[in-house]
Amino acid sequence: MPAWIVPAAAVSPLVILGDMNRALIVIDVQESFRAMPQWEQTANPKIAEPVNRLVRLARANGDKVIWVLHTEPGTGGVFDPALGHVRPLDELEQPEPGEPVVRKTSHNAFTTTNLQQLLTEAGVRELVLCGIRTEQCVETTTRVGSDLGYQVVLVTEATTTNPIGELGTDAIIERTEAVLRGRFARIATVAELEAEAAEVSQG
Repeated sequence: MPAWIVPAAAVSPLVILGDMNRALIVIDVQESFRAMPQWEQTANPKIAEPVNRLVRLARANGDKVIWVLHTEPGTGGVFDPALGHVRPLDELEQPEPGEPVVRKTSHNAFTTTNLQQLLTEAGVRELVLCGIRTEQCVETTTRVGSDLGYQVVLVTEATTTNPIGELGTDAIIERTEAVLRGRFARIATVAELEAEAAEVSQG
C-alpha cells in the first residue's frame, strides 16, 4: 500500500482551491453501514452522489484521494473484514491505482493508521473531508486534522448519520457544523468547491 501530512497554518474560513497541496479523505463510505438495520434511518442514503462529485473534482484538480475504511477484525460484525462488507459502497467511484486505501480501528482516521505519514510524504497541507458518520468518525478526524495543523474543509452534504435517541439527523448535522465552523474547519458545499475550482482554472 502506498504510504503519505505537513503541518499547516490555522484554519482559514476562506480557503481558495488551488493554492496548496490538498487531499480528499473519504471516510468510511462503506458497505458495512448499508448492512446495518439502522441504514433505513440514515440522513442521506444517496451519499455516494456528492462523494463521487468530490472524488471527480479532486482527480481533475490533481489532488490526492485517500480512502479510509473502518475495520473491527475478529468481531464477527459488519465491520469485520472477514464478512466482506468492509469495502467502498458499490455505487462509489472506486479507488484508482495509486490512491491509498487506509484501514482504521479508531474513530478518527489518524490514530491507528499511517495517514499522517501518507500526507506528509505528499506535502499535503489542506484536507477536504466527507464520509460516515457526520458527528463520529468525520468530526473526530476533522478535529484531529485541525490540531495537527491542517487547513480542513468539511463538506457536510457529503456526509450522513443516523438519529441518536431523540436527536434527529438534521439536529446532529447542524450541531456538528456549529461546533466545527471557524474553529476546526471551513464548512463548504460541493457546488462551492466546484465553483472555486472553475475560477482557478479560468484564472
